[in-house]
Amino acid sequence: MSKLLESFAAITGPDVVNHLRQLAESLHGAKVIHVNSTRIGGGVAEILEKLVPLFNEVGLDTSWEIISGDADFYQCTKSMHNGLQGNKVNIAAPLLAAYERANQACAEALRTKLTKADFVFIHDPQPAGLLDHFPDRHGKWVWRCHIDASHPYRPVWKYLRGKVCNYDASIFSLPAFAQQLPHPQYIIPPSIDPLSDKNIELSQEEVNRVFVQFDLDPARPLLVQVSRYDRFKDPVGVIQAYRLAKKFIPDLQLVLAGGEASDDPEGEAVLAEVREAAGNDQDIHILLLAPDAHRTINALQRAADIVVQKSTREGFGLTVTEGMWKSKPVIGGDTGGIRLQVINYHTGFLVRTPEGAALRIRHLLHNRSRMQEMGRKGKEYVRENFLLTRQIREYLTVLLSLRHGTEYRIDLS
Repeated sequence: MSKLLESFAAITGPDVVNHLRQLAESLHGAKVIHVNSTRIGGGVAEILEKLVPLFNEVGLDTSWEIISGDADFYQCTKSMHNGLQGNKVNIAAPLLAAYERANQACAEALRTKLTKADFVFIHDPQPAGLLDHFPDRHGKWVWRCHIDASHPYRPVWKYLRGKVCNYDASIFSLPAFAQQLPHPQYIIPPSIDPLSDKNIELSQEEVNRVFVQFDLDPARPLLVQVSRYDRFKDPVGVIQAYRLAKKFIPDLQLVLAGGEASDDPEGEAVLAEVREAAGNDQDIHILLLAPDAHRTINALQRAADIVVQKSTREGFGLTVTEGMWKSKPVIGGDTGGIRLQVINYHTGFLVRTPEGAALRIRHLLHNRSRMQEMGRKGKEYVRENFLLTRQIREYLTVLLSLRHGTEYRIDLS
């Protein structure tokens, strides 16, 4: 067993790792390629950064490729993202043309690799059009949608459905996100890597350094939300909730910590809105962190009394998982994958409005024993359900299903 897998065994138990080895045996040497739109920023890149090495650890020949394009391409794919999450967006023909060009150019650049692959995972809308350029593909292609597509804007979905319906399978994070497609669909929630810099245990000294670095007072209660500056993450709503709670808890502090994703053209505008909403409040700390500031994020989440993720739409919400892994109560938006993680009144609270979030903030900060109980339950819930080893197991199961079809399936009907 490799040292990496040995490290996971120390957290999950050896039986979990041995099961991964057994599943991967008949897939040994299979060529697997993942394609998305960025190596830095956002949950998809973070997942692939850990998923790809572990695929290789268990004997699959796995690589990770990127699709890129011009400004019109990124504007188009951001509109697709918003449309899948329900916004009524009309995507102009020139933007769609830029999307088609980028996918064609990526197909030509990766033709040899993708043609020879046994399995190709295409992540989200950005590279979804690649399959159009591989009519004689050798391997199985899977579209992996990380977005809450439960109520998409129909014109956007109609266009994307034309791109993804010919895939061999699709994967969604929750059953509610899945759409009707003419191929097998699988449900695989995302996960976190407990061995990564963002999630490993830190010394109290390292946690204390973020108080000094960002001028925070360790003696006062602290709220932390970590996410991209995206309207669906509702950072302005978090500021409103903080201000409502601060009327009753005057020494409250708030950190909004985020970074920039190279495939998100709206980030700067949202960051400007957040700064305007914060005004001159010295207790609101708006941080723009580097893509590799994983230990800083880890320390901030461990420094927090409460982790907040007040999204209005959310594919899954790995920052919720991260907060729970650090034994923190989480106040999360009542939406998407947050509902799968925050068990209301047990691992945290689900909220819909700034007023609801403020009420829960007040309740928790006045009930420290309940905060500790929620944090303990949350960490165990993540250990059982949302660690990377579980996600690897389910991906391997999908590959085996695609390779063997109904060959080993028992029909109980």
